[in-house]
Amino acid sequence: MKVYDRQIYLNKVKPFIGKQLIKVLTGQRRVGKSFLLLQLINEVKSQYPDPNIIHIDKENNEFGFIKNHIDLDGYIKQKSKKGINFVFIDEVQEIAGFQLTLRSLLSAGNYDLYCTGSNAYTLSGDLATLLAGRYIEVRVHSLSFTEYQEFYQLENNQETLNRYLKYGGLPFLIHLPNEEKVIFDYLKNVYNTIFFKDIVSRFQLKNASFLTDLTLFIAETCGSLFSARKISQYLKSQQIKTTPEVIINYLWYLENAFFIHRVKRSDIEGKKHFDIGEKLYFDDLGLRHSIIGYRQADIGKIMENIVFLHLKIQEWEITVGNSDNKEVDFVAQKNGEKLYVQVAYMVDNEHTAAREFGNLLAIPDNFPKIVVTMENLLAGSSYKGIEHVHLLDFLNRKL
Repeated sequence: MKVYDRQIYLNKVKPFIGKQLIKVLTGQRRVGKSFLLLQLINEVKSQYPDPNIIHIDKENNEFGFIKNHIDLDGYIKQKSKKGINFVFIDEVQEIAGFQLTLRSLLSAGNYDLYCTGSNAYTLSGDLATLLAGRYIEVRVHSLSFTEYQEFYQLENNQETLNRYLKYGGLPFLIHLPNEEKVIFDYLKNVYNTIFFKDIVSRFQLKNASFLTDLTLFIAETCGSLFSARKISQYLKSQQIKTTPEVIINYLWYLENAFFIHRVKRSDIEGKKHFDIGEKLYFDDLGLRHSIIGYRQADIGKIMENIVFLHLKIQEWEITVGNSDNKEVDFVAQKNGEKLYVQVAYMVDNEHTAAREFGNLLAIPDNFPKIVVTMENLLAGSSYKGIEHVHLLDFLNRKL
């Protein structure tokens, strides 16, 4: 099988190879961080003659003895040589106090440091405290649609899109037979690992069953406006008692494991963010479907989630737009530019057109505005000047 280089992420790290900054790859489990680390090792080998590589994989039992920063420091010092040492640590959050060792090695001056992690708080919160301005973070996602096509060597067509929407983009799926039961068995195992290892165990949660109920609710309602109070009221109707404060905490745990994204609402005319009402999206749709199954009736939610991820992977800052109580699915901002995106399965009558296109037409600026659907369209289709594109074409765009 051809090795596929994920250039979108490699290109973000390459300028910092050999520089006195810690390179941190973060993201949900199984999105390909470990493989990226190996690719970076190969990149170092191509730039430096006979480099001293120290590679620690905390998911390998061989390194089970490295439990804390003292063990880590001792092992690295043992493996170090004169000159520059290239240190690569996979799933670094499994090592207690790792930040102390990273800070010490960085100060020594002869270490080039790289690590991956599946825990946002440990890697951003603690690193930011101890190493402010001395590390860069690259967020890694599962395969984008264009990566997916190249990775699997598939045609750019509706069949490939349908498969991507159903199974998501976790890279390891390429090693499995294209059988629904096999694929979803794997995805359920990944979900259980994230659930128990990265959330329940890490935060010592006593009410795992409530987390299960909350995750199920999110899977059912992804893309809908919610508030902690609204979720609390719904769960109460299902005989599940809790408080908005507990829900906020548990949502944070899910977000911290890179499992979900929370998207705030903003006022399109100004910079105000609303305190009430957010949307939730999954970082990988295959994992969402492993919870409740893949249902064609959910295609609108699925499309909205995948459009969000396409924007997120390209590093747009995203909010849900609100203008005079009219909603715009996504207001994306980057480098002083804006992009407005509406998502609908079909726009097949005047009422739907008035809602999807009309909400964009009411925005008084000249930034690009797009409506994404599943309709068969001619190239250059538009409605009163608003661009109308098929999801397939949108996901192939560099925005």
